[in-house]
Amino acid sequence: MSKGNMEIRKSTREDIKQIMAIFTTAKEYMAAHGNKTQWGDGYPGEEILKTDIDAGNSYVIVNNGMIVGTFSFIIGEEPTYQVIKNGKWTDDRLYGTIHRLASSGIVKGIARACFEYCIKQIDYIRIDTHKDNISMQTAIERFGFHKCGNIYVKGGAERIAYDYIS
Repeated sequence: MSKGNMEIRKSTREDIKQIMAIFTTAKEYMAAHGNKTQWGDGYPGEEILKTDIDAGNSYVIVNNGMIVGTFSFIIGEEPTYQVIKNGKWTDDRLYGTIHRLASSGIVKGIARACFEYCIKQIDYIRIDTHKDNISMQTAIERFGFHKCGNIYVKGGAERIAYDYIS
């Protein structure tokens, strides 16, 4: 998949250092934009990244040979999505879940490139984000995701849940 010079490929263990740097940049961006708590306590860390890579669920977005974004995409049940409050999912069928979407901040269009790639893999996608992550909410809603309600991640923190059917 390419958008301009953007390509998406599965991550490898050789990408870990660059992906971790992107996570750091994303955390700094979130903290500077009023979202200080979404990715706390070392999350996402190297262990979860290695698990994603080994399972074939980690992806990088490459622009002109440089990794400029990353995300995890998993087709199948997401345990934290089994209970949704203040609403409901649009459909009850197989879906893909996007997690840990992050940008280096170098190029625009990372979220859109991710969403376009994922919707080509499966026509039903779910995603969630923190109530303070206004940038991500804007990207999600601008693409056309539908706000479904609230889910609760491990540890009990609330997230806004969305889905998209192509």
